[in-house]
Amino acid sequence: MILKEKDFLHPDLGNVISLVDEALSEDRSFNDITSLITIPSDQVGKGIFKFKSSGILCGIEIAKLTFKRCSNEIDFTTLCFDGDAIDDGEVVAEFQGPLRSMLSAERVALNFMQRLSGIASLTHQYVKEAALGGNSQIVDTRKTTPGLREFERYAVRCGGAKNHRDTLSDGILIKDNHIASAAARGISITDLISVVQKKRPHTLKIEIEVDTPEQAIEAVSAGADIILLDNMPAQMMTDIITNSPQNIIFEASGGVNLSTVKSIAATGAHLISVGALTHSAPALDISLDITPA
Repeated sequence: MILKEKDFLHPDLGNVISLVDEALSEDRSFNDITSLITIPSDQVGKGIFKFKSSGILCGIEIAKLTFKRCSNEIDFTTLCFDGDAIDDGEVVAEFQGPLRSMLSAERVALNFMQRLSGIASLTHQYVKEAALGGNSQIVDTRKTTPGLREFERYAVRCGGAKNHRDTLSDGILIKDNHIASAAARGISITDLISVVQKKRPHTLKIEIEVDTPEQAIEAVSAGADIILLDNMPAQMMTDIITNSPQNIIFEASGGVNLSTVKSIAATGAHLISVGALTHSAPALDISLDITPA
């Protein structure tokens, strides 16, 4: 394997430190009473992170920082980069130093790496399946673990996909509840989009969620930039996309899984949003083995 730095955007270092410190504080890593009682302060050890199944690595630098925040005397060597495809049995990092500090940091470091590698690995599966059906871009959603969105969205990028809007302030997405609210006041989709066009910042596109062909046609005529086709059959999406202007971006959402993503990509949808990338990804099986000296 040829290892190289990846060109995707990495999390902000300040936020990484803050989240790592919060996780260590949650685990009371600096008051590890068992290790404080049973491990002498001068005893040292060494350890490794080893994949127990194949997948995409994510969180190696976060794990390194976790150990360093517990003790600067821990020497942590990364053998692979985030985004690398790792084989079952492959060692991705080695470390050595004060045994007490390593034991206090191990669970937090492993939790981060297993969770993020799991997301990256599942994302990679979706990206590969979608490519068999067409040129759709897989994107995530805001269905993330509270407080861990930046890490989890980073893992999605490591898996080869891209991020949807990060927060409610990052983009205009008119969803079914907004449409229903407007309809209750006698406002049509056309009028609603007109209002948004007048009030939006000029840098933001307008995306609207629709669940019928009629709503899609109205949204196109009203000047929406992006149309989210929600829980539609593949043939219906194909018909809508084929008969719409080429400047409209279409996003497919709902009912997306590894069995359906190929056929959804074949509809010609530009984007396929998948909540499962972050809300249902299983943790990857990674072991952390420590040997006392």
